[in-house]
Amino acid sequence: MSSANSSSPNDDVDAQETQEWLDSLDSVIANGGPERAYFLIGQLIRRAQREGIHLPLSLQTAYVNTIAADQQVVSPADQDIERRIRSYIRWNAIALVLRAARDTNVGGHIASYASAATLYETGFNHFWQAASEHHGGDLIYYQGHSSPGFYARAFLEGRLTEEQMDHFRQEVTGKGISSYPHPWLMPNFWQFPTVSMGLGPIMGIYQARFMKYLEDRGFGSHRSRKVWVFCGDGEMDEPESRGALGMAGREKLDNLIFVVNCNLQRLDGPVRGNGKIIQELESEFRGAGWNVIKVIWGGKWDTLLARDKQGVLLQRMMECVDGDYQTFKSKDGAYVREYFFNSPELKALVADWSDNDIWNLNRGGHDPHKVYAAYHAAVNHKGQPTVILAKTIKGYGMGEAGEAQNITHQQKSMRLEALMQFRDRFQLPLSNQQLDELPYLRFEAGSREHAYLHERRQALGGYLPSRRPRGPSLSVPPLSAFETQLQGSAEGREYSTAMSFVRILNILLRDKALGRRIVPIVSDESRTFGMEGLFRQIGIWSQQGQIYTPQDASQLTFYKESKDGQILQEGINEAGAMADWIAAATAYSTHGEPMIPFFIFYSIFGFQRFGDLAWAAGDQRSRGFLLGGTAGRTTLNGEGLQHEDGHSLVWGATIPNCVSYDPTFGYELAVIIQDGLRRMIQDQEDVYYYITVMNENYEHPAMPAGAEGNILKGMYLFRQGGANDTMARVQLLGSGTIFREVIAAAELLLNDWGVESDLWGCPSFTELAREGNGVARWNLLHPREPRRLPHVESCLKETRGPVIAATDYVRLQAEQIRPFVPRRYSVLGTDGYGRSDTREQLRHFFEVDRYWIILASLKALADEGAVDHGMVEQAMVKYGIDANKPYPWLV
Repeated sequence: MSSANSSSPNDDVDAQETQEWLDSLDSVIANGGPERAYFLIGQLIRRAQREGIHLPLSLQTAYVNTIAADQQVVSPADQDIERRIRSYIRWNAIALVLRAARDTNVGGHIASYASAATLYETGFNHFWQAASEHHGGDLIYYQGHSSPGFYARAFLEGRLTEEQMDHFRQEVTGKGISSYPHPWLMPNFWQFPTVSMGLGPIMGIYQARFMKYLEDRGFGSHRSRKVWVFCGDGEMDEPESRGALGMAGREKLDNLIFVVNCNLQRLDGPVRGNGKIIQELESEFRGAGWNVIKVIWGGKWDTLLARDKQGVLLQRMMECVDGDYQTFKSKDGAYVREYFFNSPELKALVADWSDNDIWNLNRGGHDPHKVYAAYHAAVNHKGQPTVILAKTIKGYGMGEAGEAQNITHQQKSMRLEALMQFRDRFQLPLSNQQLDELPYLRFEAGSREHAYLHERRQALGGYLPSRRPRGPSLSVPPLSAFETQLQGSAEGREYSTAMSFVRILNILLRDKALGRRIVPIVSDESRTFGMEGLFRQIGIWSQQGQIYTPQDASQLTFYKESKDGQILQEGINEAGAMADWIAAATAYSTHGEPMIPFFIFYSIFGFQRFGDLAWAAGDQRSRGFLLGGTAGRTTLNGEGLQHEDGHSLVWGATIPNCVSYDPTFGYELAVIIQDGLRRMIQDQEDVYYYITVMNENYEHPAMPAGAEGNILKGMYLFRQGGANDTMARVQLLGSGTIFREVIAAAELLLNDWGVESDLWGCPSFTELAREGNGVARWNLLHPREPRRLPHVESCLKETRGPVIAATDYVRLQAEQIRPFVPRRYSVLGTDGYGRSDTREQLRHFFEVDRYWIILASLKALADEGAVDHGMVEQAMVKYGIDANKPYPWLV
């Protein structure tokens, strides 16, 4: 083996040959430019790979700006005016927070916007289109902690009053402005809730892709629109921030731009004190297929970089870690000279510079020229999403009050000396006495700044942030359109509520008004839910269409991808599918196109996995349907502990505008979906639905006459018992699959024990509880008025006997209505971990089958003296119920 072959790739065995290659590269750059050099290097790499040379190449570039100084597009801005506007906005943002902290205990955040002001103002003044008749509008996912800056700008524009500013974070009276971007609280202002960190990035990515989906399906042209996502470098540690980067690259989402504010600090300290977060993010984004633009150094570094003929400055920039960079900006010029320019060669570079000159070396994210050039490059890049990694200083301008200090994020106050420094630094027209009063600053009407501020936004279509609260209202099919579900199944014919849902979905897909607006979403379980027939019928959307022959092409339900397909199939990715659903569920607002998303998933993998997104969906006023498939603790037999859901309905109940139901029969499902469409699509209520559906097959009866209204309220009379007033009687309540156990228990109670039962379907204990709480509140506030009855009490008031409820969910689900049940109330539920077994065994183990319902009924009757307690003991013997059976909570 030759010495050349045995050497390390980093050993130079022929320095002269190496120099010749480098000289050739220099010549290409000088004569053909960087693009030609880039092309030739790419050709060399491809040739090397064909020859079997597969050495990995770095995904990182040098720690300098991606766009060289001589390649920058020149900003058309009037820099003096824009600087003054930025300075006023900076001050108003600080005044907003300091006044709130002074007058209340609500506080606020200063440092985030201070670091990002130039990043935002460049967008507001030059790039971000508002929705208008000429443009669909760009979508901006603002970083939540920077909200004071957006309020400060809106105040300068005259969109917010001083009273509103003085009620920052004081939302209860309705006079104030919300702490963070909350569409629920400010429905005409904020579009996207983003302060729960990580949600902005994943929602922005799927929003960008959904815009491609809309265009492919004929819902307008969105090619000129961009999705801008602002996030912090610390925020990029959230799994949701990085989890979908590969999808964005794979899908070539060139309508997507991330701006990562790399101020090197998270909430408690450095993001990567011992490393370099910008380099790390560059590798990850580039590896995921993104176009990466680094904006690290401001223009004042350009002179030094031009002097650096030996590359010593580049080397020092690379070797210096983020913890040191943070420290440098918390000190002064003399400290930077000593500890950054820490070699004779580096000190020589700045020998003719004063300490003040060194201190004024700026970071790229605070240089409007560098930021403008990066934004211009990003909006014009084709074929890839773009990320801009902009280096800034957290608390920029705050001086001793927290600039580049670990305490900065929590700073809600500034001493007078710090305010004076801030005033002088940004040349604000404020006296010392005025500083103490914290006045808001305005530009006089007719001033150059006032005119410029409004002219720039008018040129871009209007003011931002802004939200459209309503979309077009659409007619929905009448309930009679679902007649086959209302009539029930033929005798002996069994199917699941999941299959009933698929049949309802097919009816809607054929509807002339709504069919094309239906957005079915699945996370790789279509066949589990019986939806594979939709593959061929409406296709799975893909930007590329289907460029391969599917393995099952000869089958009737083959896997069909199509450029105009309707299904969004996200793979094993519930969070991504939920982000899809949010994009579709808010399309009425963001795009003026009401869409109707149906996202079906394993119920256990719903709220438990994407609960934060589900909460944000409520905040964002989403409208659509979530379907929890294979729902309930005992219906998905054989799968085990982590697959069996006994609590998703409780999760859903915590979201105020999530309307949840647990139907048993197809007619309940039809009534619920039809009315949901009416509320959301026709009447434009800002609610969304969570509906559980099961995979258990059984016969479905016809709907009892006139039951529609009470089904929607959450409780209706399914079947009344006999009229014999001499017999003991109970009221049996149930939902989902366990309602069938309730029905079976009623028959056994009558045949084995002579006890009559009235049967009540309760598809929504949550809606019953909400209505009951509302009625109780009304009664509390109207003590002289006749007492109103909650629906539960109204249903039961003419009945007799104790009330027993059973569901396939934890007891808490049915316990919600206890305050409104007028008599003795017993609840059965599936508290504890799930496990694998037959449905029959599971229901007996969790004590919710027909025999436990009978036992609970007899015990309640015995406690009221209607039957003898010995009957309870007889029932335990008859049905094999062991009094020493362990409680299933932690068995």
